[in-house]
Amino acid sequence: MTTEQSGATDEATAATKPTTAGAPAADAAGPDATGTEPAAGGTAGTEPAVGETAGKATTSGDQDARKNGESGKDGEPRKDGGTEDASSAKGGDTDAGGSRDGDGTKDDSSGKEGGKPDRWEAFAPAPEPVPGRLRRGLRAVGRFGVHEWTLAVLGSLALAVALTWPTLRYPRHTLPQDYWDPSLQTWQMAWSGHILKTNPAQLWHSNTFFPEPWSFAFSDTLLGYAPAGMIGTGPEAALLRYNIMFVLAHALATLGAYVLARQLGAGRAGAAVAGVGYAYAPWLLAQAGHLHIISNGGIPLALAMLARGHGWSLRHGYRPERRHAGWAYAGWVVAAWQLSLGFGIGLPFAYVLAVVTLVATVTWFVRRRSVRRPFGVRLLVADVVGALLFAGVGALLAVPYFKVAELHPNAARTLDDVGIYSPPLAGFFTAPAESRVWGTLHEGARAGLPWNSPEMTLLPGFVLYALAAGGLFFSVWRLRHRLLLLAGVVVTAVLAMGTRFFGGTFTYGLLFEYLPGWNGLRTPGRMMLWTTLLLGLLAAGAVSAFAIRVREWAAERVPPWPGPWLRLATVLPLLLVIAEGLNVTPHPVVPVQPAAMRSVDGPLLVLPSDQGPDQLVMLWSTSRFQDVVNGGSGFTPQRQIEIRKATETFPDQASVTYLRALGVRNVVVLRDRIAGTPWATTIDAPVDALGITREQVDNAVVFRF
Repeated sequence: MTTEQSGATDEATAATKPTTAGAPAADAAGPDATGTEPAAGGTAGTEPAVGETAGKATTSGDQDARKNGESGKDGEPRKDGGTEDASSAKGGDTDAGGSRDGDGTKDDSSGKEGGKPDRWEAFAPAPEPVPGRLRRGLRAVGRFGVHEWTLAVLGSLALAVALTWPTLRYPRHTLPQDYWDPSLQTWQMAWSGHILKTNPAQLWHSNTFFPEPWSFAFSDTLLGYAPAGMIGTGPEAALLRYNIMFVLAHALATLGAYVLARQLGAGRAGAAVAGVGYAYAPWLLAQAGHLHIISNGGIPLALAMLARGHGWSLRHGYRPERRHAGWAYAGWVVAAWQLSLGFGIGLPFAYVLAVVTLVATVTWFVRRRSVRRPFGVRLLVADVVGALLFAGVGALLAVPYFKVAELHPNAARTLDDVGIYSPPLAGFFTAPAESRVWGTLHEGARAGLPWNSPEMTLLPGFVLYALAAGGLFFSVWRLRHRLLLLAGVVVTAVLAMGTRFFGGTFTYGLLFEYLPGWNGLRTPGRMMLWTTLLLGLLAAGAVSAFAIRVREWAAERVPPWPGPWLRLATVLPLLLVIAEGLNVTPHPVVPVQPAAMRSVDGPLLVLPSDQGPDQLVMLWSTSRFQDVVNGGSGFTPQRQIEIRKATETFPDQASVTYLRALGVRNVVVLRDRIAGTPWATTIDAPVDALGITREQVDNAVVFRF
């Protein structure tokens, strides 16, 4: 026989014979005895290479063939291009292991006419059962259920429910912190959802602050939550919606910071510390009444997606093989959504993105000259399209605010306004009253601050400080990266001090004067978001390095498994960060909507009118969204001041004439809120001569023009 023909016959014979006595033959090119599949041309553990194993199997086959007296003569060519010996050409040969069919493969029937079974069949490996569709589906669900990101999402949600409790205890009747600013934000979500379903062209001309145009842009809009606002109607639905989004915002912040830390190269324990520290920093507990500040999870999540799309991590650098344009698209979309929640934290985020993009572009071009650094057309297109989307969303959202600034010059901020909200250095070590751990202990420290405000107490957590400090000396990050993170902490903290740092002349003041839109930010303390995030990344580096060291210690143990104390040591930093995030945030019951708000048409005025009470009126108007003169926002329009002044003597001729000229058709006076106000004595005054009527509706008096 020729070499090729002999090999074909030998391989066919070897397939039916055991390699050693009393043991089954292993597939020469298949997995080894331990279940590890050797790579072609290489080894897997101590197993021989595929070519070497195949050679040994062929030699064994030759010996078996000779023992069984098989023909060694040359065969004739087969129809399929191989060779077969003389016996197989006549219908197949028979050896000790059974019969063969015409193409040299083993026949399933017995090797003898009487049907005697193959005596070696019991030693052959059993064929792997093919799972059915149901079993495959269950396996896929099981793998999804224990995946890291599934567990991260579920853990973030569970932690959010627990650490914001009792927000979801009575979600239709209470609000976290107070019912002033949260009432405004419940209305914002309700209005955006309602108007986008009914008349999108009127989005920015809301039903409040009648007859002012562009009134929806009087404060941050939370426009990104509009889809939630489309579900349900009325104040109770608005409260439920707000409380759910409040909890979800905490969960997204935890998940976003966790994902960012993982993408940059931190371990699971370190990333968990970064996520919890970012979402539940003590200073954020005082911001519970500001959903637009709590809703910051899109920032780290977008950064993580963009880094993933560009194949970059802090620990491993740029890895072109890990690029993925889809993640880049997703990152830009999330960034645009985050911007739509408000410029209060969205504008600094936009500038950070711009700086990161500029630095990354310059670095890529510089290093590309010495080392070829592929980028890819798809990723370039994703960045161009994504950046245009982000810029377009920002420009469209900015137009109404420019209109408001033009129509209301008194809305402009000044450096003096910034100075009022600028915290001193002591604020970085002072916790708000809402902190369960530090609130009571820091009561004296808060008394020493310029004034009692959530913008003055900016403690990110003493545990976070300690872990971040440790991360400067012991970390998975390189030294230069640690120093860059430290520099970011210092710069953002200085900016958070506003004008308290040498007057802000060369820090916040420069941004205020020269960066477009920055002069609309009056609360510099919110830059602590970036300080907290960078501290969390430093802490994540330290905890990750510690977890690696624990695994090394565990490997030296017999058996190699961490003891309970070692396992607890890796979880202890996370538990301490969670403990500092415990709160005693009040959850007051929101006053019930007056019955008149469900029946009286607009335009209407509700008295008494002031900044806080008007925010409640905005919430009450979500049943019908009739036009109301009332409204509360970040500033008070001049006409609002005039209306409140003119109606102090209502009902009298002057006030009625003024309101008629304004277009008001009804006035609702709330009896349970007029104690100590001018209306306490005038509400029952005669109105016959004024050409209006008076009607008692539940606990309110309705004056119809």
